[in-house]
Amino acid sequence: MADQCTDTLRCNPNDLRQAMSIHTRKITDSCRDKDCIEDLPVYLTAGSQRMLESSASTRVRCAELLSTYIDVEPVTFDRNHYCIDITFYYRVLADTIVGANRPATLCGLAVFTKRVVLCGEESCAHIYRSDLRTCTAEAITRNLANRPTAVVEALDPMVLSSRIREACECGGRDCPVQLPDWVKAMFDEDLVLQNDRRRLYVTLGQFSIVRLERDAQLIVPVMDYSIPTKECCDSAGCAEDPCELFSRIPFPAAQFTPRGCDCKTQVRCPQENNCCNK
Repeated sequence: MADQCTDTLRCNPNDLRQAMSIHTRKITDSCRDKDCIEDLPVYLTAGSQRMLESSASTRVRCAELLSTYIDVEPVTFDRNHYCIDITFYYRVLADTIVGANRPATLCGLAVFTKRVVLCGEESCAHIYRSDLRTCTAEAITRNLANRPTAVVEALDPMVLSSRIREACECGGRDCPVQLPDWVKAMFDEDLVLQNDRRRLYVTLGQFSIVRLERDAQLIVPVMDYSIPTKECCDSAGCAEDPCELFSRIPFPAAQFTPRGCDCKTQVRCPQENNCCNK
């Protein structure tokens, strides 16, 4: 088989075999964001909340992005734009000291919601796939069949600060959050969503990229089919012929070249510690 061209900009047009139709996703619009999420309430598990009520000091150790929920709705005053509502679910781990005991680990959930408006272009086509059954709950409906797909890329957040506040200091501004069952199932205990005397708050830094995609059919030039060049092996350290390995080692001609032993610049042999003066 002919060698595959690694740089398409330098390929000879005469090497193009044919044109091929492919199906891919076109990015209609995208954006990046750096959110500083201040005083995000952490809903601790029942056991962690009991320790927090009597803790002397607490420090947030880390936060992990568990999952996101993405909802795409068209903007009523602009047919080409869509609102993307993104809900981030974080698992927060903290260290707390209760009495004279060793530090214990607190575990809880933090939720952050943001909205992004991007151009998704128009499409009259309704797209259905054979791997989705129309009678199931996860099947795509006719109302959503011509909407673009939202993709969110996000890193684990950075913990910037944390603090504990008494319930009376919150002023009732923290409404109980509604959590889906699949989020609750990620924790071993029930989460305390209300009626707590003390609550942990955390400030996070979140980096994210959001984009809208639409299915598209493109015609691309074909130079050759992509065939893997690496051979498969059944173990991490595949056995190799030692003679074959030795044959690929360059001959060390420099080590056979006689060198004078100058007192100012003494050259030492690789195998000996004394000067090469023989």
